[in-house]
Amino acid sequence: MIHAVIMAGGSGTRFWPASRSKTPKQLLRLAGDTVMLQATVDRLGDLVTNEQVFVLTNQRLVPAIRELLPDLPDANIVGEPYKRDTAPCIGLAASLVYASDPNAVMAVMPSDHVITPEATFQKALQTAASLVNDDPRRIITFGIPPTYPAESFGYIQRSDSIETNDGISNAYRVEQFKEKPSADIAQQYLDAGAFYWNSGIFVWKASTILEALRQFQPEMMMHIDNIAATIGDPSFESVLATEFEQINGTSIDYAVMEHYEHVVVLEATFHWDDVGSWQSLSRTNEQDDSGNTVLGKHLSIESAGNIISAEGDHLIATIGVNDKIIVHTNNATLVADKSEEERVREIVKQLEELEWDEYL
Repeated sequence: MIHAVIMAGGSGTRFWPASRSKTPKQLLRLAGDTVMLQATVDRLGDLVTNEQVFVLTNQRLVPAIRELLPDLPDANIVGEPYKRDTAPCIGLAASLVYASDPNAVMAVMPSDHVITPEATFQKALQTAASLVNDDPRRIITFGIPPTYPAESFGYIQRSDSIETNDGISNAYRVEQFKEKPSADIAQQYLDAGAFYWNSGIFVWKASTILEALRQFQPEMMMHIDNIAATIGDPSFESVLATEFEQINGTSIDYAVMEHYEHVVVLEATFHWDDVGSWQSLSRTNEQDDSGNTVLGKHLSIESAGNIISAEGDHLIATIGVNDKIIVHTNNATLVADKSEEERVREIVKQLEELEWDEYL
């Protein structure tokens, strides 16, 4: 049976000032009327039961997420006591899934993507599960056909297609993973036609990823296995805190994907967007006649191409303003040129240095 693991521990600093430590990106409504984490759970539909959905987040968000997702068992919403990247997160999640079902197939996904249509996504997960069940050694990752030479995504280079018993034609062996490229290299990848954007969505047997992590990250897994030994025990939280602190964090790509022999990339048939920055809202929301993307109330006079976000009933009025990001919250306002949006992180860093915690 498929179990879903949703990684919801990110801080979303590129969405400051809307994204804060207590309400990060995954708890915001950035694409439609639904909180992004809720939308991630909803798109699973009837593919999994509530008991088969696990959310891994940071400790301070656990109460808010339990309130947002009251139908999930409390034990399925786990707070990491320290930020240690995706490999320890996945190792812990796989241990939880394995404890509930040693034969489980896991689908792992971030909490802050926009994916449509839901039925196509569910079918893709079932296809991936079928590939895993045919060969339990397989680790499946979803590749997104690139539509432009993106510099902000990692890439996957595909190799030969794999033969399957049920006629799946969009599955390939992975040649190699590529880091975020320069503009010129990204264009080469696009022109080559054998590269995908790395979606960060995976399907595998819980037992398979645990063994792979033990093979390539034995020191990390020593701590994870110590935690796993206390699942269901009153000592779980204290052991989690002690052992997780000692882990040297790394991403699942570095930890396993770049070394493992049986990685398969499944070409995604669904529409995907990682909603990584303010400008991505223009891809996931409608624009007015002047090309402004507006979340909230906006009065525009000869203003075009802006990203506008305002909380509550606050009105943002612009005159002759073009290609800007304007975000108003109850105690902070951001005004930036769209070309400078990556520097939003610099604001967060300076706020941390100044210890202006009320803005974080």
